[in-house]
Amino acid sequence: MRLLIFGASGATGRALVSAALAEGHLVSAFVRTPGKLAVSHEHLSVIVGDVADRKAVEGAMAGHDAVLSCLGVGVPLKHDGAVIAGIGFIVETMQRSGPRRLVYLSFLGVRDSRRQLGPLLGGIVAPLVLRHEVADHEAKEKLIAQSGLDWTIVRPPRLGNGPATGAFRHGNGIRAKSLLPTVARADVAAFMLAQVGDTTYSRKAVALLP
Repeated sequence: MRLLIFGASGATGRALVSAALAEGHLVSAFVRTPGKLAVSHEHLSVIVGDVADRKAVEGAMAGHDAVLSCLGVGVPLKHDGAVIAGIGFIVETMQRSGPRRLVYLSFLGVRDSRRQLGPLLGGIVAPLVLRHEVADHEAKEKLIAQSGLDWTIVRPPRLGNGPATGAFRHGNGIRAKSLLPTVARADVAAFMLAQVGDTTYSRKAVALLP
């Protein structure tokens, strides 16, 4: 498949790009700073642009079968209106000209999922320390959920480095078993990639937990 990945130069985005290439997909990585991607492959195309630029998003969309977003915030713990606007541009472009499949990386701590995190992350960290990032994810999730697209929102907890283990759970009735649940970025990437062709969580948000 031809996949368009936004936020491809971040830690999770790079893991997603690598996983997609390893599975034989043709990947277009949309990045603002190409030097941060640090991935090269004959099936990889790098699109340089700013997600807050409507025309750049529109120009990148044609010819792809699915879109995946690992867009984070520009500055940790801060509100980032540019990325919210960018998600709006992605959704609007997909509504007009396709593709229809969108897999979006969010955070387990948004909306009703907060109770799944446990007392530390769900009761203190998410509503207080991460309040700006959580609010931004909620705004972006709302745009996606109201889009009419074939979307899946993936909500992991704290992200860790290291190889994929496959040792994680997914679903909406699951709860954290530890104070600081962590899922490897490589596992998140593998799960997001699997959602492209899986309808199990179509138009649903899904939690990931160890």
